[in-house]
Amino acid sequence: MPGRLTTYLQLHRLPLLFALFSFVFYYAPAYQLERTDYVKLFTLFAALFFFCWKLIQFEKWNYRFLLVTGITARLIFIPLEPHLSQDFYRFIWDGQLIIHFLNPYLEVPNTLMENPELPIANAQELYQGMGSLSAKHYSSYPPLHQLFFALAALLGGKSILGSIIVLRGTVILADLGIFYFGRKLLKKLNRSPHLICWYFLNPLVIVELTGNLHFEGIMLFFTVWSLYLISQNKWQLAGVIMACSISVKLVPLLFMPLFLKYFGLKRSLFFYLIVGTASILLFIPFYSPAFFSNYSQTVGLWFTNFEFNAGFYNVIKHIAVSMGERPWEFIKDYGKVVPYVTLGTALFLTIQRNNKELLVLMSSMMWLLTLYYMISTTVHPWYIIPILLLGIFNSYKFPVIWTGMIVLSYFAYSQVDNKENLLLLGLEYTVVLGFIGYRIFAHLNKK
Repeated sequence: MPGRLTTYLQLHRLPLLFALFSFVFYYAPAYQLERTDYVKLFTLFAALFFFCWKLIQFEKWNYRFLLVTGITARLIFIPLEPHLSQDFYRFIWDGQLIIHFLNPYLEVPNTLMENPELPIANAQELYQGMGSLSAKHYSSYPPLHQLFFALAALLGGKSILGSIIVLRGTVILADLGIFYFGRKLLKKLNRSPHLICWYFLNPLVIVELTGNLHFEGIMLFFTVWSLYLISQNKWQLAGVIMACSISVKLVPLLFMPLFLKYFGLKRSLFFYLIVGTASILLFIPFYSPAFFSNYSQTVGLWFTNFEFNAGFYNVIKHIAVSMGERPWEFIKDYGKVVPYVTLGTALFLTIQRNNKELLVLMSSMMWLLTLYYMISTTVHPWYIIPILLLGIFNSYKFPVIWTGMIVLSYFAYSQVDNKENLLLLGLEYTVVLGFIGYRIFAHLNKK
């Protein structure tokens, strides 16, 4: 046994060293880093991406090693509050409302705090932590998302940290599910199963999902599970699972038209019926006459009020403002156009591409999301993680590059007023668009 261990250490000394350095570098953003320290944050991310690349390069056929490395990196974050995001305060707030039979879609925190008998544990700390922007709006999180919040509030009791640990455990389990179904789906599609490690070991995924508790990973777990079931011709169950994905984040709704060619007209209609029925059933526990009005009002804010790390929007806004447009009016007009452009792109990809093959279908999903976030007014770093996961099935490199380049957008967090550096954003999108252009050009040349 000692001899075998010595041989293993000799054969894997460099990957083990890279893994150890990764754990040390993850410790810093987990326990020591403030998001205002941009230079340190960027340096740590650059190093972590380098280690990720070398680990996959050296150990791509040793999935157990990479799995253990990815799990260990995530466990480093377990016993602490997120440093780089305050969203978790709203998560726990909504969960506390639900376990006390209060509907999070019907009252804003500002109003609820006026009630002296509000039964929420740690109400004042949660209210102050979520920030004034969140406190004056209704909850924007879909129903299955809310049920995970309720589970965290229930199991975490009156402890904020206890609720955080439950949420973090849920996110880690979702990533393990993505690793499991992702490998199975890659094998089914005759792709190298090691590609899933570009998701599982990606620093942006680990820091933003496990560290900062964003739920893209849980949405993607249901999405990948659904796609795997589709590859097994279990499309009825896949419809139910896809509804769960939509009920965590609304993003997969964009994919629905793309299934038309894959299933054919008759079967796709049944698939849509299953997805729609299951989604409605998940929304029913929260239904009230004011629900749709409040929910649509909050979701609509992301199109017409907020801007962060925007690509084409910043260019068009600059041109519009130079022609006399007022920025606060322009974003409202622009935000109303984005859904129509996205829907038009979805219909174009539905009609023009051969989505009868699952790999092509997943490629269409990736391109649709890419276009959507390229023209969006708000692109937080964790938003592009679905593009990363969908892209690895067709070996697209630009999503991996984007997960590295989007770290440039964190510069805004180092400014008192969160003012963005347009030169850094320009660099981010120039590099990403350069890789996209290269891929398209190479594909056309091959044809």
